[in-house]
Amino acid sequence: MHTECYPISILPRLSRLFLDYVESRQPLAPFYSQTAYSTSPASPVTVSDPAHAAKLADLLAEQNRAFGASPSALANIDRLRNGAQAVISGQQVALFGGPLFTLLKAATAVRKANDIGAVPVFWLATEDHDLAEADHVTLASRHELHTLRLAHEPSAKPVGNVVLGEEIRPLLDQAAELLGFSPIADVLQDAYTPAATYAQAFGRLLASVFAEQGLVVIDASTRGFHALGAPVLRHAIEHAAELETALLERTRLLEERGYHAQVLVAPNSSLLFLVDEETGTRLSLKRKDQNIWTAGKKQYSTADLLGILESSPERLSPNALLRPVFQDVLFSTAAYVGGPAEIAYFAQTEVLYQSILGRSTPILPRLSATLVEPAIAQVLEQHQLSLADVLGANPDELAQRLGARSMPVEGKRKLSAAGNALDAELTELTQWMSALNPELGRSATVSASKMRYQMNRLRRLAANYQLQTETSLRRHVDAIFLSLYPSQHPQERVIGAVAYLARYGDSLIPQLVEQAAQECPGHKAIFL
Repeated sequence: MHTECYPISILPRLSRLFLDYVESRQPLAPFYSQTAYSTSPASPVTVSDPAHAAKLADLLAEQNRAFGASPSALANIDRLRNGAQAVISGQQVALFGGPLFTLLKAATAVRKANDIGAVPVFWLATEDHDLAEADHVTLASRHELHTLRLAHEPSAKPVGNVVLGEEIRPLLDQAAELLGFSPIADVLQDAYTPAATYAQAFGRLLASVFAEQGLVVIDASTRGFHALGAPVLRHAIEHAAELETALLERTRLLEERGYHAQVLVAPNSSLLFLVDEETGTRLSLKRKDQNIWTAGKKQYSTADLLGILESSPERLSPNALLRPVFQDVLFSTAAYVGGPAEIAYFAQTEVLYQSILGRSTPILPRLSATLVEPAIAQVLEQHQLSLADVLGANPDELAQRLGARSMPVEGKRKLSAAGNALDAELTELTQWMSALNPELGRSATVSASKMRYQMNRLRRLAANYQLQTETSLRRHVDAIFLSLYPSQHPQERVIGAVAYLARYGDSLIPQLVEQAAQECPGHKAIFL
């Protein structure tokens, strides 16, 4: 195995806030408390209440045993019971483990935890209600992508509680066929049973894949965890107006610095969702005035919400901005490992940390990587291409380049000579005509541009002919994009993690943990 390191900006569609955070050598104050690649996370405020730590450990032990936790994971829960800190990452509970970045997040949490003697924890985002983001996974066959999607009736219920149902069986068969009937396919069969929920299945999968590393998995949507985190939910109810003011000020400051807020904070919104007691639907809570709240068509007083928090805390859940603070009331968190969008969230969440906890938790970027498999590495080497040549390009452009490169030397010379001669003559001619008359010069410049376009068209025609002659060139380009830049999106955001577990088995996870040391402050090409 070897790696290549690229600036993180090689990836498309990243926010300027994230890029500045990753590339800054000083903390991007006041949005973040430290730089992206600090050698060690800042020291947090440790949870000092032994009773709290004991309750948390009891809940984690019960849940992780249900997930099939390894002895290493259970031992790590005992460490949390005795006051150990946690390095946490998390992800929505997508079908069959979701994209590759799920593994990259968990591997980074393991590595960072190991570096500072903390416990790696993976937070299952089970309370999200956007099922369309979680009900599918994309796997690749030799020539195309296949998106496996589990059909459900439209619902606004928390995704983690949705039962998979009998429809999961044909998807397991399709996945097994695409994965080559590998050991990970058996793990999927054991985890994704018809009676399982998204949360249960995802938890079992992750516990199995990271058994050796002792990753602790948490689904915090249950009554017990919400009762432990109730102080944050209570604060969000009782100080809603103050928190809104702080967030609006942070939005103003972000915009003043040329950034944009990741989460829109609307007037009279809140940081909470309420699960309807009758329908199970997760509804956004909004403030009508200082004492009246609405969720869907129902109204609640502040006293009503506090009563619900006391009797049924699991019905109240934090939104994306409040969730990290809720998390850090449960754990003594040394650092959170996040992706680009989560890191952008933290620029706003920081004001909630300060308002509620009087501190902020460092956030570290997950390992960002493209896995280059041996067959693709050979094709890249054959055509003298790097990952940078692929990311940000499109297949037609790259095919044109390879066609031009493979042209006979005589043809390259003729095109080059003709192009250079034309360019030189046109430059001299337009300068002379401009000296005669500016208007004449402008017309000459337009005409010259058209002639240069036609010269470039001759180059494209020659390259296309070469592509038609050497059909392997286009096949190679299509294979490169399917593997490294599918649908012109980074591999880590598209291809299912289980695809790589199927091909590389148990050896993949230790390799990713090793690479998550992140001596490369950017994006890695990892040649397997």
